[in-house]
Formats: sequence, C-alpha cells, structure tokens
Amino acid sequence: MRRILTHALALTTLATACAGRSSATRADDGWIPLFDGRTLAGWRASENPATFRVEDGMIVVHGPRAHLFYDGPVLGHDFRDFELRAEVMTRPGANSGIYLRTRFQPTDWPSQGYEVQVNNSHTDWRRTGSLYAVQDVRESERDGEWFTVRAIVRGRRVQVMVNDRQTVDYTEPADSATRLTGGTIALQGHDPASEVRYRNIRIRPLGP
Repeated sequence: MRRILTHALALTTLATACAGRSSATRADDGWIPLFDGRTLAGWRASENPATFRVEDGMIVVHGPRAHLFYDGPVLGHDFRDFELRAEVMTRPGANSGIYLRTRFQPTDWPSQGYEVQVNNSHTDWRRTGSLYAVQDVRESERDGEWFTVRAIVRGRRVQVMVNDRQTVDYTEPADSATRLTGGTIALQGHDPASEVRYRNIRIRPLGP
C-alpha cells in the first residue's frame, strides 16, 4: 500500500511540475518569455560574466565589455523568423544593444547578426532603434524611463520599432552575403560607465 501511495505521489508531483513548466513557457498570442525574472537560467555570458546580474525582475547590465547570449531551451535558441520584444531603461551615458540572429563567441563584439542599438545619451551619435552602422537614427528616448524595443526578422528583412515609432525597415540585397547566419539573441554590455536594464524579454516565432 505504501508503495502504491508513493508511486501516486510521484506521478502527481511530476504532473504538477510539467504543468508549471508548460505555463512558464507559454504566453498569450504566441509570446514566449526568454527571461524568468529571477535568474540568468538559459543565458550564457562571454568574457566578463559579472557585467550581468538580476535585480527586481530585471537584467542589469553594468560592467566591462561582455555579451549575454540566450542559450536556453526555447526553440533550441535557434530563431529564424520571429518577433522580439523587450522593455528597456537606460541610465545617463549608457550604451548597449540587442543582437539579432547572432551566435555565441567568447570575446570581442559579436561578428554575426545585426545589433539594434540602445543608446539615448552616450557620445556615440547612433541612437536607440538604429540597426547599428546599417540604418542609423539620431532621435532618442529619455534616460530613466522604460521604453519598448521590438524587432521583427523575416527572411532577409529586419524591422525595428521603439514604442510606437518605426526606426528601421531594412532588407539585405539579394546579391549580398547575409549577416543573419546565427540564430540566437544577445544583450550587450558596452563599458564600465554604462548601465542599462532589461525586463519582459519575449519572442514570438513567425510562420511563413
């Protein structure tokens, strides 16, 4: 009898755990969270991991150059056609970025994919919402206030929106080599004087 009860309890615990895992990875309208708000589980930092920490439901980026790559189970961290959404807050003088369709590398600036610039008051003139050094914008958001960055990647086309303002609509030339050779996303830690906060990082795969 004790063996039967123990087996039933184990099955119940397993079912509860599976249900919790399912609800944690599902969101309305197909959105899937990439950040659990408590830990950096599923993320892998490059050269200076201490640049990234979790605080009050946010990823705080503050320290020497480093990049935080999503390396978790969602879609095998291989995102092809997708929409990404994140809420961001910058401190004065901050510089950061969100890399699209990139790949982990242990040092240096990522060489694959595109960077969506996050910068409202840094000395670099390329402001938030730029597709860095491809299609750049000069308008900025305000430091110390939350804003939303959205990026859509479909084939060779990349679109970027900041709040309700479209900042980029870029399609790679058909006769050029693509830079979209990776599959994951990454957050940039630019320099020790820069502090940026990210929360509610979600992705939604797009069909054909």
